[in-house]
Amino acid sequence: MPLNLFFSKMTDIIQLLPDSIANQIAAGEVIQRPASVVKELVENSVDAKASNISVNIQDSGKTLIQITDNGIGMSETDARMAFERHATSKIKNTDDLFAITTFGFRGEALPSIAAVSQVELRTKQENQHLGTLLIINGSQVEKQEVCSCQKGSNFVVKNLFFNIPARRKFLKADSTEFRHISAEFERIVLAHPEIEFSLKHNGNEILNLPNTSLRQRIVGILGKQIQQQLTPVQIETPIVKISGFIGKPENAKKMSGEQYFFVNQRFMRHNVFHKAVLQAYDQIIAKDDIPSYFLYFEVPPSKIDVNIHPTKTEIKFLDENTIFQVLVSAVKEAIGKFNLLPPIDFETTENVDIPILTQNTKIIPPSIKFNENYNPFSEEKNFSRKEKTFREKQNLANWEKLYQDFKNDEQISVSESENETKISFIDSVQSENLPQTATQNSIMQLKNKYILTSVKSGLMIIDQKGAHERILYEKFLREIESQSEITSQQILFPLTIELNRAETSLLNEIRNELFSLGFDIAPRGENSFLVQSFPSDIQTSNIREIILSLLENYKHSFSLENKEKNHRIAYSSAKTSAISYGKILSDEEMQSIIDNLFACEIPNYSPDGKKIVVIISGEEIENRF
Repeated sequence: MPLNLFFSKMTDIIQLLPDSIANQIAAGEVIQRPASVVKELVENSVDAKASNISVNIQDSGKTLIQITDNGIGMSETDARMAFERHATSKIKNTDDLFAITTFGFRGEALPSIAAVSQVELRTKQENQHLGTLLIINGSQVEKQEVCSCQKGSNFVVKNLFFNIPARRKFLKADSTEFRHISAEFERIVLAHPEIEFSLKHNGNEILNLPNTSLRQRIVGILGKQIQQQLTPVQIETPIVKISGFIGKPENAKKMSGEQYFFVNQRFMRHNVFHKAVLQAYDQIIAKDDIPSYFLYFEVPPSKIDVNIHPTKTEIKFLDENTIFQVLVSAVKEAIGKFNLLPPIDFETTENVDIPILTQNTKIIPPSIKFNENYNPFSEEKNFSRKEKTFREKQNLANWEKLYQDFKNDEQISVSESENETKISFIDSVQSENLPQTATQNSIMQLKNKYILTSVKSGLMIIDQKGAHERILYEKFLREIESQSEITSQQILFPLTIELNRAETSLLNEIRNELFSLGFDIAPRGENSFLVQSFPSDIQTSNIREIILSLLENYKHSFSLENKEKNHRIAYSSAKTSAISYGKILSDEEMQSIIDNLFACEIPNYSPDGKKIVVIISGEEIENRF
């Protein structure tokens, strides 16, 4: 076939995507959930120099997201252009990318939102008598006309992901989605205490924040209990200026959520700077505790890069190592300056008896006693080489006498038992690997972390914490689902705990299920609760710490997000209540864990999917010798 004829028969297959599809693809990166819409639109209002911004949410943003501001507004042409891809007023040339002082600059947010929702925009500039109404349905402009409206912009986003059912199906429960919205909202309002903000959900006012100082804005978000915990931080260098507040060491929690970094009034996540703060608190707080901090960085825009992620929360610093050292120094200075270090108690429980000396007191100096007649070179004390050798052999011959007084029950025996527990194992563990019924010293603990026991095919190693989590998880799940009466411990003097707003919302969401487990927790104020009882399985007196850890585990139970709330609560409670590594277990406790573990439906995996049981075969053990 002639070459020109061959090429003439080829079909072109590469083509440009329609704008609607391209916008939906872009929306997959920028608009991940309703909270993403709130973030982008509120940041646009801040860029528009608004002094008052209100957010109205229905059904956690799935039905309605409305953002109203009194900013500079847009002209008729700008309103239409704002929904075109890569249309922006912030960037005109390459140099502008290195001097970004606004939140939005890519021109992707509005077209991405319009591609996956139904949008209505009413906007008017201050010097105009009439504004512009724009209605867009899935990237298609349905109406554009003049209207009467207030100065600023009013965005209404309806039926998010209505044209992408798969994305809408994967949205989480309303409580989870609204928690994400609240988190995004709080990050913005903490960066701008000079702006008035309000947030409503399903007609209920959640927050109403006037313009105020940074300290009062933090208190308005997290509650009055944090007022006395805030310690100011202030340092200024040619490279960076750092200001804000840190929490007192005694108020550090195992629960994250009160850690905020901002650079040039933009919220950011930065693991390196987080480690800097923890380094400053080193040996002042417990190893697993996390202090609160609200730290604001001011850096020349040319020294940072915010254009590395669509959400613009990951930021690169040109002088990261230097800022790290400055941050450690600033936090340590605040800790020392405001006496945040725990006091050292020099008082002793017993008084030291020191005799009173007077002029007539006779002081007797210490004396040294020794035998003047001792001669180390005397021959009568030396043994001949032959005699010494004989004595060594005599000692070796009678070495058994060294152990004649040892008790037999202190010797460790890993013998197999005649009676085996007949429980089927799941997946990789076969029936021949069943743990044997405990005989004396047939179980031992390794490094206070693992339980070792003999099985027919070799040696079984059990993760004690993972095993206890599995046991408690299935027990708690049965109690929640059956609503049966459980044994709880009554607190002689009911405990009052103060939570921040996010923790309060989380506790209210799961309080009924916690009651089924034995927690009797009653509201006592806006962010205050009264704890009157707790489950009998929890062996601790620090109930406040248990509840905070439970909330933290529930909030971060990502591995079970696709399961029902009951599973997540049971998992969180089990993870909080399970025995920890380092706990010394008696033989009875180890045998109880083994028996209860293999009575579970899934004994070889923890609730979050980690392996609990490992078997080392007898053949593998023999090969090592």
